[in-house]
Amino acid sequence: MAAAAPRHVADGPAPRSLCGGAGGRMEPAALERFPSPGKGSGLRSRRRVRPGELLYRAEPFAYVVTKEQLGRLCERCLRRNEHLHRCSQCKVAKYCGKSCQKEAWLDHKQECRCLKSIEPTFPPDSVRLAGRIVFKLLRQSTCLSERLYSFSDLQSNIEQLSDEMKDGLRHLTQTLQLYLKTEIQDASHLPPAIDFFQIFTKVTCNCFTISNGEMQDVGVGLYPSMSLLNHSCDPNCVIVFEGYQLLLRSVREIQIGEELTISYIESLMPTSERQKQLMRQYCFECDCLLCKNQEKDAEKLAGEEHAWKEVRDAVNKVRYPKSKEEWEQVLARCQNLLSSNMGRLPDTNIYQLKMLDCAMDACINLESWQEALYYGSRTLGPYRLYYPGFHPLRAVQLMRVGKLQYSQDMFPQALETLKQAYNIMKVTHGTDHSLVQALMEIKEECEAIMRTQ
Repeated sequence: MAAAAPRHVADGPAPRSLCGGAGGRMEPAALERFPSPGKGSGLRSRRRVRPGELLYRAEPFAYVVTKEQLGRLCERCLRRNEHLHRCSQCKVAKYCGKSCQKEAWLDHKQECRCLKSIEPTFPPDSVRLAGRIVFKLLRQSTCLSERLYSFSDLQSNIEQLSDEMKDGLRHLTQTLQLYLKTEIQDASHLPPAIDFFQIFTKVTCNCFTISNGEMQDVGVGLYPSMSLLNHSCDPNCVIVFEGYQLLLRSVREIQIGEELTISYIESLMPTSERQKQLMRQYCFECDCLLCKNQEKDAEKLAGEEHAWKEVRDAVNKVRYPKSKEEWEQVLARCQNLLSSNMGRLPDTNIYQLKMLDCAMDACINLESWQEALYYGSRTLGPYRLYYPGFHPLRAVQLMRVGKLQYSQDMFPQALETLKQAYNIMKVTHGTDHSLVQALMEIKEECEAIMRTQ
């Protein structure tokens, strides 16, 4: 079984004890594939693991920048850059510079002609990813992230997919054929291993959403060996990303032979919604203790039902704004709902919490720092409730609030908040992750200022 993140897979490196450098190089026999009862294959450790250990580091078999982030990030390293250079041929792909463009050329060469042939339209993320997979399979390229599990091993759950899902995948298959037409005139002449429909069935339940350090979605990728990881709503591991590299880290002590698990989905949902999403995309029901006990469901839906349903619908309609005017509209809607629901919805209600997050994001993008801090501070209690222990989403939220406190010259409060973020993030991200390095810098600046006061 496999994941897709969010899977906010961090629900997106410390001492390299179980794994070496890029591409998934590991100590021999540190991790092993095994038959997991009732779940097919699984992944487990052959030795005791402490919280915060880096268990696996892998580059993707294939990956793409999301359509929403197109033009904002380098297509190769997935880092934000204000001065990207676009491909002179397709004029779609953009790169930090010649080095990234050269490294990306093998994956972009054939897709470049496909993108150019369909302009001004642009393929969905899944179609562009599938296209890259097709070209990689035709090149018969191997990938170090297939070390434990190859692309051909990936399960598709085709027998369990609903007719609606199958129809959707058939439509994507047709879209892929049109997209690749300039490079592949007749798909029926391809080797049997390259079946467009089968590729989509594998991508649907095995791809990962690639997130940046702050857990914002930036890409979609396939990491075959990590598809061995099974799901738990209360996992013992998390996945974070450094650029396009996937990092699997332990968040609690794991015994010899214990199965490694991650959460395939965002956990900030009632049990029934989590089960629906898991069944729809991955064709199974979760039987973890959190689901059996329906833990925290009452808190998640606390308050007046008609009020949280209105907020839920409003949050679901928000698309990532691309202009100041759009952010202003989002903020006005958030302010209106938060004001009208005062006393009717506690901040622990998950839709109220998402609305506070949305308002905070809008204020940050509009540089309204004081108001952003007001909304952000209200989220910390609910985040502590729903993301206990070592959880990257809580760490990132603490860091964001700490930076806002710092901007308001609230140095003692900022230092305390940043310390809390660091104590979690050194486990979930590792001390050499770029985001942790940035956190340490602002923490040290805060300490320096306080010493002079």
